[in-house]
Amino acid sequence: MLGKFFKPPAPEQRDRVPPGQHLAGGFPVLTYGATPDIPSDVWELKIWGLAEPLTLTYSDLLSLPQTEFTADFHCVTTWSKLDVQWTGVKVTDLMQRVNLNPSATHVMQHSYGGYTTNLELADFLREENFLAHTLAGEPLPVPHGGPVRLVVPHLYAWKSAKWLNGLEFLDHEELGFWERNGYHRRGEPWAEERYSD
Repeated sequence: MLGKFFKPPAPEQRDRVPPGQHLAGGFPVLTYGATPDIPSDVWELKIWGLAEPLTLTYSDLLSLPQTEFTADFHCVTTWSKLDVQWTGVKVTDLMQRVNLNPSATHVMQHSYGGYTTNLELADFLREENFLAHTLAGEPLPVPHGGPVRLVVPHLYAWKSAKWLNGLEFLDHEELGFWERNGYHRRGEPWAEERYSD
């Protein structure tokens, strides 16, 4: 498959591509289970746990400050895509609407279809993280997590939950679906945190 769909990074790209990764020619789609198809007019993001309960609609999301992002994207299955162009809402702007309990240390992402993945709060609250609703100038396609996904560029892509519909704030770590099934708790690409010990 290397050479047809994937290629090694050019010398000038090597400082952007983590160890063990190859550049994808397109934007591969990897999904476990059924693909939820949620129209934007019924999509909701629910926030609960160690935060005052809040539900945002797609219109609510669009009423928040909108930002264009260009970020590299690294999948645990050893492919990377550079300079992906997104539009969405910074996590830091979203959190201006959230009344968070100071005891919160972690967040569990919940997705339509039942998928979950966990993050430490410090990894979630970074300035470069965002809720994406647009990819390359078009509404985020369903296979890529539309209508809304989280994007956490500094971690492997499974930490960027597709079809996002819930953020549960916790005062302890709970493992999500892939973390319970052998993936690393954090998933930092430059450290090759692919799998649990």
